[in-house]
Amino acid sequence: MDIEFKRVELEDKELINSFIKKQSSRSCSLCFANIYLWEPHYKVTYSIVENMLIFKSSEDKPSFSYPIGGSDVKKAIDTIIKYCEEKSLAFKMYGVTEEQFEVINQLYPNEFQIEYNRDDANYVYETQKLINLSGKKYHGKKNHINKFMKLHEDWNYEDITEENLDECIQMALDWRKENDCDTNELKSIEFCVALNALKKRKQLDLIGGLIRAEKKVVAFTIGEPLTKDTFVIHIEKAYADVDGAYPMINREFLAHHASEYTYVNREEDTGAEGLRKAKLSYKPIFMVEAGNVTRIQA
Repeated sequence: MDIEFKRVELEDKELINSFIKKQSSRSCSLCFANIYLWEPHYKVTYSIVENMLIFKSSEDKPSFSYPIGGSDVKKAIDTIIKYCEEKSLAFKMYGVTEEQFEVINQLYPNEFQIEYNRDDANYVYETQKLINLSGKKYHGKKNHINKFMKLHEDWNYEDITEENLDECIQMALDWRKENDCDTNELKSIEFCVALNALKKRKQLDLIGGLIRAEKKVVAFTIGEPLTKDTFVIHIEKAYADVDGAYPMINREFLAHHASEYTYVNREEDTGAEGLRKAKLSYKPIFMVEAGNVTRIQA
């Protein structure tokens, strides 16, 4: 059999979202903006299989997403298994959550195993706690914010608009220089994703905000609603030498755009030690684990 997999493009947003909306996952992977923005790096393609949306990453050694939509999960997985067998490919699935693997295990008892990757786990927080920063465990964050406000009495928050977009792009270019993106491939990809998110925020239905101090943009962020009770932060950039800029943009953006959401997903840490420390310092209430599914060897 042959299944046609298509590259993810902006024109596919409505179709892909029509399947994603049938899910209720708090995983940041199930979000059109993330899929589209990271497609050049992960080489993600998609197809509609048995009335279910399935993504494929890579071409040489492909791995497939869990079927997305409201139809027959087993029928879709059976079709992909057959597709792999006919092409002499090992059947693999990526980004499978704990809840999804429970379904797989019920449909195929003891046939598959899942291996979780800590680097891919999403950090989920209580939104109001990140806005209010109450209690001893957030004392350090409040100190950084107070210091920022004291040093920059003229600071202000703004939504990202066409009027201030170029300033955010310039800040992203500055971040690129500061992080040696020419010699660091992952940082270079991260920069490209941030730049595209800024330029295509309207087409992707993204919301952006910035912090200004001394009339200069010192931090910006981009996010969107993920589920009925969860908001997701895709991009967050601040000058490393501006003390308090990161907690300021985090607090102000959530206060302006996510206060009605119970949770905020701040995505994964990719295994970066500094990023992991920073994300843990905000005290996640739970993690959304994701793993790779393979057949159990006889």
